[in-house]
Amino acid sequence: MCTTCGCEDHTHTHPEPGGRRRVSMEKNLLAKNDAFATRNRSYFEARGILALNLVSSPGSGKTSLLVATLERLGSAHPAVVVEGDQQTSRDADRIRAAGAPALQINTGKGCHLDAHSVEHAILELAPPPGALVFIENVGNLVCPAPFDLGEAHKVVILSVTEGEDKPLKYPDMFAAADLMLLNKVDLLPHVDFDEAACLGYALQVNPRLEVLRTSARSGEGLQAWIDWLLARSAALAR
Repeated sequence: MCTTCGCEDHTHTHPEPGGRRRVSMEKNLLAKNDAFATRNRSYFEARGILALNLVSSPGSGKTSLLVATLERLGSAHPAVVVEGDQQTSRDADRIRAAGAPALQINTGKGCHLDAHSVEHAILELAPPPGALVFIENVGNLVCPAPFDLGEAHKVVILSVTEGEDKPLKYPDMFAAADLMLLNKVDLLPHVDFDEAACLGYALQVNPRLEVLRTSARSGEGLQAWIDWLLARSAALAR
């Protein structure tokens, strides 16, 4: 509804003094994305596929954690990866080296993946029924927050090198997530990071947020993370 005149038309003009005209365009810019996300979700659910949207700032260790996860899963559970970056295919190359099919999406100046591009990637990767689909989003704690990709869960990765106040600075991302992986915990003895404060801030923003502590380097928490994945994957198969 137009906030100026109350009409239902979303694209029209209003006269202003001096003969100028102001164009009012009030439209849900996410509506098109949400339609593709709904289609993606239906695809995943019909095949018992657990799809996860991995979000974080650059340098959180997201790709290293994903590589370690895939190596531990091995051939026991099929998995495919959609990689989002503005440029290069470096992360997709690392994922393939770990033994999983991966497709790189370069967004150029774009700061997040969208549901339509993910749909094309999934159709090309063709994950088998019951597979895990990891969507590694562009490194950014702002833009990806409101964009539904059709995933079952958003998983936010926060490293201990970033500062404990990130949940307060970027609340939309933490509010949208179901799980937070507190990553690089092997570095806690070497950095000034208040873990208790970070967890408090995260739960202040999102009281339902689950938290796991992880380290791709030491292996700490990786089994708990894999158990979390497999439990939710098994639930889809029931």
